[in-house]
Amino acid sequence: MFRAASSPSSPPSRAPRTAPSPEQAPGAAAERRTQRRDAFFDNAKYLAIVLVAVAHSWEPLKGVSRVLQAAYMFVYAFHMPAFILVSGYFSRSFDGSPARLKRLVTGIVVPYVVFETAYPLFKRVVDHDTDVPISLLDPYYLTWFLCALFIWRLTTPIWKAVRHPLPLALGIAMLASLTPGVSTDLDLQRVLQFLPYFVLGLCMKPEYFRMVRRWSVRLAALPVAAVALVFSYWAVPRMNAGWLYHRDSAQELGVPWWVGPVMQLALFGCSLVLTACFLSWVPGRTTWFTGLGAGTLCGYLLHGFFLKGADYRGVFDHYPSLHTPLGAIAVSLAAAVGVTLLCSPPVRRLLRPVTEPRMDWAFKPDAAAEARARRAQAPGGDRSRAQADVREKGVREKADA
Repeated sequence: MFRAASSPSSPPSRAPRTAPSPEQAPGAAAERRTQRRDAFFDNAKYLAIVLVAVAHSWEPLKGVSRVLQAAYMFVYAFHMPAFILVSGYFSRSFDGSPARLKRLVTGIVVPYVVFETAYPLFKRVVDHDTDVPISLLDPYYLTWFLCALFIWRLTTPIWKAVRHPLPLALGIAMLASLTPGVSTDLDLQRVLQFLPYFVLGLCMKPEYFRMVRRWSVRLAALPVAAVALVFSYWAVPRMNAGWLYHRDSAQELGVPWWVGPVMQLALFGCSLVLTACFLSWVPGRTTWFTGLGAGTLCGYLLHGFFLKGADYRGVFDHYPSLHTPLGAIAVSLAAAVGVTLLCSPPVRRLLRPVTEPRMDWAFKPDAAAEARARRAQAPGGDRSRAQADVREKGVREKADA
């Protein structure tokens, strides 16, 4: 059984140790400036967010095409699990300290409040639906992920403390799938059913990512993905795609209660296999889209406005050509290009007051950080600080052994 690491190790690629993005792991701004990013994880985040946007663009088109429905089910089986797993991997350093909690509020809570308010207002204006409520307890469309990430990351110290975190998380997800009474507040059903992927990310070590990127795994991923596509085509008329959303219990999907836990285990296994196939082909080198990995939160939160806006204005109904194979390809390319632009540095800088606000005025000074700063400025402070860091690292390594 995997054991959660207490602090991030070196990345799986051959690049130097790197800092996680603000979207995937909270951390001090100074650390983000001084440490380099890892191309592999930035590439993985960008490619995953492209798949998210493309799959969302298929929702109004997939009803008339079995092929498109199969592709939709195939992508939905792993695109969010992959994104959540990487989020969990970069949450390993969360320890509940004041600095981490501050970053949790500024990097997740603030964007959630802003976009949870913006999406209903957008529907009121564009769709002329004045009855749509604004509720921070009922995540709207895309914002459920921010709500879930806040809860998952806040519970990270618990998962790092228990002896067998992954079986425990799987048990919780299985129980949630047979419990229709789980509150809809904060989309708790999704929070609980997607929990194992986040916990698995907490348990991951760099060598596991190196293993899935071996050429033997890459070559094996091709026939596995092909079989999964064929199976998805077969499953279209036989399986309820609602299982892939992880937001309903078995009873709500119209099946006996015992099917819920079975489907949770089956989907977890299938999603992990497809996630490994996806990660095996993610480039480890710096590419033209590597820098876009830092802006995936912006792409995720903003692309919904364009897709929802097109839906509200009836674009997919007024243009029947979009429901043809060529139309679906065009929509897919437009979604990929659109989310790519939304992940770009100019958009990220424009949205920084919302996604990366400083908000020093809202928090008390961190006494520990100030003490470290004073110790570093004192004569011989750098050496004392280095010795303290070495001692702290030794304690962590001993605890992880």
